[in-house]
Amino acid sequence: MAGHSQFKNIMFRKGAQDAKRARQFAKLIREVTVAVKSGLPDPATNPRLRAAIQAARQANMPKDNIDRAIKRAAGGEGTEDYEEVRYEGFGPGGVAIIVEALTDNRNRTASDVRSTFGKLGGNMGENGSVSFMFDRVGAIHYPASAGSADAVFEAALEAGASDVVSDETSGHDIYCATDELAVVRDELTKKFGDPESARFDWRPQNTIPVDEATALTLFKLLETLDDNDDVQRVSANFEVSEEVMARLNS
Repeated sequence: MAGHSQFKNIMFRKGAQDAKRARQFAKLIREVTVAVKSGLPDPATNPRLRAAIQAARQANMPKDNIDRAIKRAAGGEGTEDYEEVRYEGFGPGGVAIIVEALTDNRNRTASDVRSTFGKLGGNMGENGSVSFMFDRVGAIHYPASAGSADAVFEAALEAGASDVVSDETSGHDIYCATDELAVVRDELTKKFGDPESARFDWRPQNTIPVDEATALTLFKLLETLDDNDDVQRVSANFEVSEEVMARLNS
């Protein structure tokens, strides 16, 4: 297990499902709002809005909620002026962590994120302190049921992707240059339908193996960061062996 997408699969199996669902919906609505205000309310001409709508649908958000958020943002309703901010730091075991947030109060969010790092075995650094360990990429995810590894690989290669990682359990992760994301996504959609996600992401250049004790504290840190209402996404460069994951899930 490596990186954040697999961590999310574990995190959402842990208690308080309804509360997590409510927080997830709130974050998705925030992303839809920012996407509309940064472009046009038409997903056909606003790639960021299209991706936000897709993520909301994947989370089973009611269509009425999505449409209402788009109309509110397009009509200028709501006084929130969200700002995109990024925080970087290290977690237990020297794991590099990038936190992306949308906030209407930079000081509050920075204080909360710094406090979370400090309480759970990490420390927040300056911007650029860990991001050089990651590549900024376009990332598209399909479930394993979308097609065989060979079929997805061939289609992704034809669409212009730079790499594909397939797993029988976690599915297919397709990577491409950031400026090619919309093109690759649209080509793959023609063959496999809408992906589960298509977004800009931070892909670690190398991963750091962590043992069971470190993983427990690290997962708590990542989960607490992700639970912050302002945090949209958390990326990290850790790797956990199958043996350790089996013990953690037992």
